[in-house]
Amino acid sequence: MTMLDVQAAAQWELGKLVHELDMQNNARMRERVAKLGLTPAHASALCELTGPMTMRELAGLMACEPSNATVVIDKLEAMRLIERRPHPTDRRAKQLTLTPEGAQRRADLLELLNEEPFVTGLTRQEQDILRDLLQRAISRAESPRAEGVRKQTAPTSTTH
Repeated sequence: MTMLDVQAAAQWELGKLVHELDMQNNARMRERVAKLGLTPAHASALCELTGPMTMRELAGLMACEPSNATVVIDKLEAMRLIERRPHPTDRRAKQLTLTPEGAQRRADLLELLNEEPFVTGLTRQEQDILRDLLQRAISRAESPRAEGVRKQTAPTSTTH
């Protein structure tokens, strides 16, 4: 094998490992959020909706197009978890807010997500390092999705 072969094989393996981790994470996420009658997209919206915000702002946090977020929000609104209210300064926009039931479902969701880590087999410190490396890789990517992924600081006292 040439050096080029070795490097290409290493890149291919890294891609496969990231993909496999993503597949495992998605399966765990689907299983957990289904306990609350949610899909991963619903859970994403509820996790990201930390206060009143526009659809465009929420879509950015969810790393999706506003039209895709609209489908999710329509369903959450039908479930009476989110409501659209007039924006206080922009007559053309609506703000999304959690209903009392939505706030409770969000709290239940956060508790459920913290029960056990999604990435198993790693210490808390290793998970923090992996998260930091993935955030760095994503932020350096020349991809439209990279703009939607926000850098988060490591929690200090909660477990994942």
